[in-house]
Amino acid sequence: MRTILLVPGLGNAGPGHWLSLWEGALRQARRVSMPNWDHPHRPDWVEALDQAIRRANDGGTPPILVAHALGCLAIAHWAADRHQPVHAALLVAPPDVERPESLEALKSWAPIPWRGLPFQARVVASSSDPHCSLQRARAMAEAWDAAFTDVGPRGHLNPASGYGEWPRGEALLQELF
Repeated sequence: MRTILLVPGLGNAGPGHWLSLWEGALRQARRVSMPNWDHPHRPDWVEALDQAIRRANDGGTPPILVAHALGCLAIAHWAADRHQPVHAALLVAPPDVERPESLEALKSWAPIPWRGLPFQARVVASSSDPHCSLQRARAMAEAWDAAFTDVGPRGHLNPASGYGEWPRGEALLQELF
């Protein structure tokens, strides 16, 4: 059975977040525990992700990564210099940490890695995400050699924008198997 590693963003994902709901519903899903959810230090997060991927690979089957927000950039930074096998990644609502109005806690995550990911990936973005324009999300997908899905004006794809259960996201995840 293929492990699904869930990689939340800044502040983790609370009980009503679709990532948390997937963690409870999918037997093979495991949340990656980051060292400090509220003050994300990029090297620490990348190392925590690397350790989780190594553990998942111990079973002999490369994992699928599912990320929201800053978790997407943790994966992109990890892929820039790590070489553990990964089957695929679903990257939802990546933030644009290079824009001047980016949250202060995220500025150290710039620059965004602008190179292809060594595994199949899909970026999912909203045209009304306050943390990233649709054009920048599409540019990240292109740079990462990832498929792109525009879900329309749906905010940051989190509980505040109405995303608890997310059947369309589950369908996109199933496409990666």
